[in-house]
Amino acid sequence: MSDVFEVLATDHADVKRMLTALEDGPDQAAGASEPVLDARTLVAQWLVIDSSRHEAAEEQYFWPTVRKYVDSGDHLADQAIGQESEAKEVLDKLNKLDARDANFDELLAEFIPAARKHIAFEEGKVWPQLRAVLTAEDSAELGKKVSKAKEHGPTRPHPHTPASPAVLKTAGSAAAVLDQLRDAISGRGKTS
Repeated sequence: MSDVFEVLATDHADVKRMLTALEDGPDQAAGASEPVLDARTLVAQWLVIDSSRHEAAEEQYFWPTVRKYVDSGDHLADQAIGQESEAKEVLDKLNKLDARDANFDELLAEFIPAARKHIAFEEGKVWPQLRAVLTAEDSAELGKKVSKAKEHGPTRPHPHTPASPAVLKTAGSAAAVLDQLRDAISGRGKTS
């Protein structure tokens, strides 16, 4: 069974790969072909889906644990949730565009460095402090909760939903069901 740090590290690695693909690949301004633009749109779509699920799961379980067990947990959680809230605003805009839209690459240019900074903050500042106070059993249990929350989480950013665990476990669940229904109808997130 994966502990919370393994679960989140896998998510972070996936996001980093998507960021690199979006950053290094040719864009509209560089004369990217239609198939490349389609691929960029699909990668951005998966970035939005994965990030939305990840952040919702963290807000439900990870940040409350940080607040409870880490001495400076409130400060760290507030800082991280602030970063995540800004990211949700950008991802919400990006979610409505495809790679042919002029604002697509501008939003990516804003999001990519902020996402890397946020990941570095979590991994470098938060994780070591939480690792020091969690037992292996607690870390494994938290990993299970985060994994399950991601499975059933929203697939779109909801920047106006409060980052409250109670709200996310109720209203967030309803939003997640609606997101998944919309995805099923539209085919969003499907690779074929």
